[in-house]
Amino acid sequence: MPPRPEPAASAAAASQLDVRDLPGGASLRVRVIPRSKRDAVAGVREGALVVRLTAPPVEGAANAALARLLAKAFGIAPSGIELVRGAAGRDKLVRVSGRTASEIRATLASVV
Repeated sequence: MPPRPEPAASAAAASQLDVRDLPGGASLRVRVIPRSKRDAVAGVREGALVVRLTAPPVEGAANAALARLLAKAFGIAPSGIELVRGAAGRDKLVRVSGRTASEIRATLASVV
């Protein structure tokens, strides 16, 4: 298992995220890696949050798993995560209801 990143490194990675405020929430770019060994946030790549999911990319299983994982991380119901773009691809845009861009960055700084 790789060592946990230092808090300063985590904060720097979270600040690179492409997160934008929207009315009633914020949008977040996500890059999904399906069929991984475990569900986990794996870092930041080119402004997108990299998320590993055990679910396969069929019949919306990976999208549902992504919503559950992000909802748990942000402390909201899975219905508060809306897939805006990228339902059939690895690169997605999600809307997080009830959270601002700065709240999302702060939450992910402890996870990334």
